Amino acid sequence: MKKYIKIFVCACVGLPAFTACDDSFLDEEVLSSYSPTTLRDLPGLEASLVGLYNHNSTFYSVSWAQGWPSVWHVGTDVAWPAQPQGIENPYYNYNTLTPLDGAADHTWNWGYAMINNANVIIQNVESPDLTGVPDTEKDRISAEARFFRGLAYNTLATAFGGVPLVTEPLTAPKTDFVRAPLEDVNNQILTDLLFAAEHLPDINNIPAAMQARANKYMANQLLAEVYLRIGEPAKAEEQANIVINSGAFSLVTERYGVVANQPGDPFSDMFKYGNQRRRQGNTEAIWVMEAENPRNVPGGMTDNPQQRRVWVASYHSRPGMTPADSLGGRGIARIRLNNWVLYDLYDENDIRNSEYNINRKLYYNDPDPKYSNIYKTRVPYEGPDTLFIINPYTMKWGHFDPQDVFGYGMWKDFILMRLGETYLLRAEAQFKQGKLAEAAESINMLRERADAPLVSAADITLDFILDERARELLGEENRRFTLMRTGTLVERANRLNTNVPGLPENRQITGLSEMHLLMPIPQNEIDLNKDAVLEQNPGY
Repeated sequence: MKKYIKIFVCACVGLPAFTACDDSFLDEEVLSSYSPTTLRDLPGLEASLVGLYNHNSTFYSVSWAQGWPSVWHVGTDVAWPAQPQGIENPYYNYNTLTPLDGAADHTWNWGYAMINNANVIIQNVESPDLTGVPDTEKDRISAEARFFRGLAYNTLATAFGGVPLVTEPLTAPKTDFVRAPLEDVNNQILTDLLFAAEHLPDINNIPAAMQARANKYMANQLLAEVYLRIGEPAKAEEQANIVINSGAFSLVTERYGVVANQPGDPFSDMFKYGNQRRRQGNTEAIWVMEAENPRNVPGGMTDNPQQRRVWVASYHSRPGMTPADSLGGRGIARIRLNNWVLYDLYDENDIRNSEYNINRKLYYNDPDPKYSNIYKTRVPYEGPDTLFIINPYTMKWGHFDPQDVFGYGMWKDFILMRLGETYLLRAEAQFKQGKLAEAAESINMLRERADAPLVSAADITLDFILDERARELLGEENRRFTLMRTGTLVERANRLNTNVPGLPENRQITGLSEMHLLMPIPQNEIDLNKDAVLEQNPGY
């Protein structure tokens, strides 16, 4: 737990300073001399809020473990490990998932760094000693910090269950944490997010250039998910309806943006570089984490996001192929969509399965004369390289920089919340109340946009809703968290993604059981917590 004090010192002063952190912040004299009471004016509070966004991005921009995005998809129901890097290995070979796991450790420390950052802001802005800041501004700042604290605690609760509750800043090392009951953690999440929903601004009242900042509908959307996780579907439906009925958002049903005059469809337009933000025409966007190429905008993104490299096929490894924008740039296919997704999930003519959304056909594109005999001909889909070189892949993470063809990092926005998911959350809430006809209507909003056959009440089950989430949110949602939240990880992974013909035995799902509905509490946190017992999750 000591780590997140170090991270706060960097994050609270904004993006440039964050990258300058080093281990010197672990020195005890620095920790003891830092006082959060230094935040006493609006510029300081605003800088600290920027630090929350900066820190949030570090959950998505991990490059020290290039398989980080794979952790949340392999070993579930949607993907195979094709070229695993390492950190994702225990999440399909579950027998090796232990309290020493790197992904669990990073998730835990990311969450508590965010919480301590937010606690400092909340304590200072809500202090009666703060003067010169209007009450409405105080509420807005507190709401923004509380949104991120609620987000972090929801991540931790989904991943680990009950966790230590920390609602005041830590200004010195603490070694006596205990896990709070999950109900208490949930109540804290709800308190924070309900405050955020009341006091954050309507997105229509936020200047276009600032629309990456928190708005009230982000809190409503997250509340819908939280209420579903804790078994209160009527309240989840209410929160989803606030977003849907706000008039602030609409499903993208017409072509728009930077490639509107090129072949494509409305669904694929949302994921094109230059189209993802609300001010760029994405009427579906509730929360977009904006990124800029650090070559052009210093500090435009933390670290080097690996999503393109993880998702896009390593087609450039095939002689006669070269990285291209139309193919999504240079990938290395650390994961591959499984056969259930590629061959069984979509109805015929569903545009979410179109060639603009899942690339299934490759044509030799290297104009070098030595490939003249095959140039522009179809690459045959055969042989072992269908696993990672010419495998079909989602185009959502396609990104190409002609000045950096190798493209270690990906400087593309992250659509973290959009209206398509709101309809799915509402459908799930309606299903859990037995409102099957209403759930079918919610899902049909998406299926009509996708040119997929409409469904009726008789079609609605939790499995169908989870199938529809895969169709709509493939590569976007944290699939592992969705299946953990709904308690369906074991059944769906074993039914849809095991005993795969042709997949090497050491990449098959093994050892998956109900204990894996929670991640292990990091052992180093247990060991450092010398003055109290930080209990481990069952089975680990």
